[in-house]
Amino acid sequence: MAKKGKRYRKLQEMLAAVEGPVDLDTGIDLVKRSATAKFDESVDIDVRLGVDPRHADQMVRGTAALPHGTGKEVRVLVLTSEGKQAEAKEAGADYVGLDDYIEKIQKQGWVDFDVVIASPDVMPKVGRLGRVLGPRGLMPNPKSGTVTMDIANAVKDVKAGKIDFRVDKTGILHTAVGKASFSPEQLRENIEAFLREVLRLRPSSAKGTYVRSITLSSTMGPGIALDRSETLAALR
Repeated sequence: MAKKGKRYRKLQEMLAAVEGPVDLDTGIDLVKRSATAKFDESVDIDVRLGVDPRHADQMVRGTAALPHGTGKEVRVLVLTSEGKQAEAKEAGADYVGLDDYIEKIQKQGWVDFDVVIASPDVMPKVGRLGRVLGPRGLMPNPKSGTVTMDIANAVKDVKAGKIDFRVDKTGILHTAVGKASFSPEQLRENIEAFLREVLRLRPSSAKGTYVRSITLSSTMGPGIALDRSETLAALR
């Protein structure tokens, strides 16, 4: 534990030399330098929004196709009728079925997957899994493209780097945008793709400043505040 504390203090000292929020390129450089763990740390982004998620018309939820993926192997479960199961398997889904997997999730609490995709015709059955999948953010939803008849493309999109994000109850979006091993260019392109989608989804009912702060961090590293105005201006 002491070793970890010493490492973290060194990172804090490195960041203490930085005055105020930084531009995106500097932020990416700092987050890569702060990722000193023995594994390939994820690079995460937190975006604090000026919305009140308690109101349905201010709920920000969507998907973004990251050009370089997240660097994580995404395990996909497809729940669909027999007629679509071969299509799902050919597209690269890790688990494909219906009643057997529904029973396994209900009775055993099995959640060894990252994304669930379902066809609309089976949603009455899948709906029973809400208590298990809902709290984990795994419930299929048409808005995120995970309830669809185009199973093959949905699987391919997720495997290629499509992420699903949703603002939490405090008004913050949190998601991974790559790995510390990614090049600065790859991280920048992923971050910009995500932020463009966040801006596109601005609710018409949101008043005042929409994006209030943007922070980058690695899995084990401290947060690095980005210059909000400069980062967003570069997207236009």
